[in-house]
Amino acid sequence: MNWRVLDEDRELFARELETFIPPRLFDAHAHLYEVRHFSGHIPPLCAEGPERVGMEIYQALMTEMFPQRRIEGLFFGFPNASLDLMAANDFVVREARRRPHSRAQMLIRPDMDPELIRETVRREGFVGLKCYHVYAAERPTFEATIPSYLPEEHVRIAHEERLTITLHIVRSRALADPANQEAIRQYAKRYPDARFILAHAGRGFNPHHTVMGIEALRGLGNLWFDTSAVTECGAFEAILRIFGVDRLLYGSDFPVSHMRGRCVAVGDSFLWLSAHDLSRRTEYADIRPVLVGIESLRVLKLAALNLRLSDSQIEALFFGNAVELLGVGGG
Repeated sequence: MNWRVLDEDRELFARELETFIPPRLFDAHAHLYEVRHFSGHIPPLCAEGPERVGMEIYQALMTEMFPQRRIEGLFFGFPNASLDLMAANDFVVREARRRPHSRAQMLIRPDMDPELIRETVRREGFVGLKCYHVYAAERPTFEATIPSYLPEEHVRIAHEERLTITLHIVRSRALADPANQEAIRQYAKRYPDARFILAHAGRGFNPHHTVMGIEALRGLGNLWFDTSAVTECGAFEAILRIFGVDRLLYGSDFPVSHMRGRCVAVGDSFLWLSAHDLSRRTEYADIRPVLVGIESLRVLKLAALNLRLSDSQIEALFFGNAVELLGVGGG
């Protein structure tokens, strides 16, 4: 059921999204990888798909989901504790070079030498850094504080080299967590030339966390958010209200975009529901789950409608904001 675009996906796209999605997209959050770079446990979604997921596979699957759209992107590896980061980074940057208006971020661990990061970024042309909680020393890593997987010395390098940092915060209450808020504020104020992209709408899988926490970040001039894999619209609406349209970037979270299911808020947390969880017939309907990428676009459309965004604002969200942030050509 994953990795495939089915008739129900095409039908829903044609009915609800065809007139909403602009002809040009810049995907600010997408993963490329080779399975052979995982030395131990392979993430289940990766194990189900092709062994080599480079630009060709990405373009084929994304254009199948979004017919007749031109797509560029910001790419990084698939973070995993068993991943060979150097090999993964080399693969991703080489694949990104195949598209003149696409870019790559360097996947980093907190124990990396900051000067090695600087040297690699300059040599290979990475436009940013991608940190991830699985590399934190704190356990469990889902409760890790930001400095444990994004140390200040790495942020300093990003500031000095004017890099982006895609930051997937964790901890149970995400953006509503005071420790997360304080770390983001301190880093953003101390290093104004580092540009932070908070992944998944500030980990807004439970939108109440983003709604409750975003006010603490108001006024930070080097902070953006991406939409990747979020399937509830409240977090998008909070970002648009507090930070404006120019700080929200479309992101697919490919290949999570091609997983069938959705994420729902439950109490003070959230729950991922797979096709196995959702595929059933009830007395009132035949439940046919669609791809996460389509579910996320549906709620983004809902947020745009609720806040009455103009066509030009929607085009900026899907393309112009990322182009301006990364300094790439319009394609």
